[in-house]
Amino acid sequence: MIARSIVVNIQVVASRSFDLVRMKQGLASAPRVIAVVLAATLLVACGGSNGDAEGVVSTRVAPEIRQVFDKAAYASAAWGLRVVDLDTGEILQDLAGDRAFRVGSVRKLFSVGLALDALGADHRFSTPIHRQGGVNGAGVLNGDLVLVASGDLAMGGRTLPDGSLAISDYDHNEANSLGNAVLTAPDPLAGFDRLARQVAAAGITRVAGDVVVDTRLFEPFDFRGESRISAMFVNDNVVDVSIGPDGATDWRPKSAVFPVTSTVVRGPASAPFELEPEPAACLGTAGCAGRVSGTLPAGYTPPLTGRYPMIRTFRIADPATYARSVLIEALARAGVMVDAPVVAPNPVQRLPASRGYDASTRVAELVSHPFLDQARHILKVSYNIGADTSLMLFGLTQGVTTQAGALAAERAALAGRYGVATDAVRFIDGSGGGDTTATAKAVIDLLRAMASGPNAQAFRTALPSLGVDGSLAFVEDFAGDPSLAGARGRVQAKTGTYLVGGGAGPVLAAQALAGYVTARSGRRLAFEVVVNDVAPIGSLDDILQVFQDQGTIAATLWKLH
Repeated sequence: MIARSIVVNIQVVASRSFDLVRMKQGLASAPRVIAVVLAATLLVACGGSNGDAEGVVSTRVAPEIRQVFDKAAYASAAWGLRVVDLDTGEILQDLAGDRAFRVGSVRKLFSVGLALDALGADHRFSTPIHRQGGVNGAGVLNGDLVLVASGDLAMGGRTLPDGSLAISDYDHNEANSLGNAVLTAPDPLAGFDRLARQVAAAGITRVAGDVVVDTRLFEPFDFRGESRISAMFVNDNVVDVSIGPDGATDWRPKSAVFPVTSTVVRGPASAPFELEPEPAACLGTAGCAGRVSGTLPAGYTPPLTGRYPMIRTFRIADPATYARSVLIEALARAGVMVDAPVVAPNPVQRLPASRGYDASTRVAELVSHPFLDQARHILKVSYNIGADTSLMLFGLTQGVTTQAGALAAERAALAGRYGVATDAVRFIDGSGGGDTTATAKAVIDLLRAMASGPNAQAFRTALPSLGVDGSLAFVEDFAGDPSLAGARGRVQAKTGTYLVGGGAGPVLAAQALAGYVTARSGRRLAFEVVVNDVAPIGSLDDILQVFQDQGTIAATLWKLH
């Protein structure tokens, strides 16, 4: 059963209110199980479908799998499948393995996999603070503090008491598209507080200059028209808004640079409740704030979790300016005063000419979790900005600092070290946006190369596990067949979803699943199953069923081989 759509009004306001900008309204919010579904990169675009089956060649497709392909729901769709024995290279099943299909977030296997190999699973990011100027006997820094961004996605804001990285299947990065999320427990500003305490421990009591964030590690890139992404992150560059059953609203992180106010009220059961977030383009200016307004219907049950709070987010369009302010506030909590105002644009004109900072000027340093934890975060919940950043981090290891340069370096590496034909893939970013395409052969060539590389086990454990976690946690229909139930946890694979809005209604332009199976026999398999142009899509239940069908196919592979 599909739950009612929710609408909450959110505005970004500076000295005056901006006009509300409505979110693209897609399908109605579904029950709890969809939390991990569209986190697998749900994209809504305009355009038609491509149902052309030209060049499709069918060989060795098991009857049990053919029955899924032949369902009435897929009458206008095109399927692809390839299954390969990892150890021998034998093709066990194949349907259109050389055809280019849209694959959505399956693309993340490439960007995260290559970054994992280039950096290493144990690589840790170091984010230092340097002083520019001397410190007198009273602890006054006659100059600036510079926070040097490193590409650390978590910045100490996801660390659990046992030191592990907190990951929620209902990730807040997708709260607006899915209708809800579950926030992780750690304080998202914990890393900034640690840095601030180190500055104080270094003997600095006052900064007579300013605080500057250096994001010159790589060239910022556009993220789907929402914001410019740089090497600086605070709470994944979103502000979380929590709405309670009585309409009471709270938000995090708390900062004067972007407070949130609410006029949400309770109303009758028939009342609409709308969410319309805007990128926070006014950051750094006086009065910039988020505003939440609307009516909470009586008896409303939040989607995904079935309980309150309900989560929405504002996207931070200028992460460096946001980080500067939260660091100044953290310094104040640590007893370090800064003469410059808390709310102001990041003063990049004060940066030194080079990023070649001297170790003698370092007054604080935040060291990240291992990159494997970052890879797990990206792949388990399909974190788009994290995948795009992974592409940039890979590019840095190849001596390039732009997104175009990183894509070119990736193509060269795929053709060389990984044996992937570059004419078999079309990537426009690191996360699988737009008409990202790949052949099943190219995907499996990458999977095989990763499986024989130094980070094989790390890569596999970073993937969602069938019926267990991440974007495959809810995929459990296969277990209704006792002969398939043993596949739970034996399939590790990446999902990919691409939903297109057309004149005749939404089309599931791509739903893909690719990864590894440890078969019942012990045989090690690599596989991809993909379907393009599933229509009509009348509800999220229609998309959920495709996930379940592909999960059943993966479980069938476990059984048959």
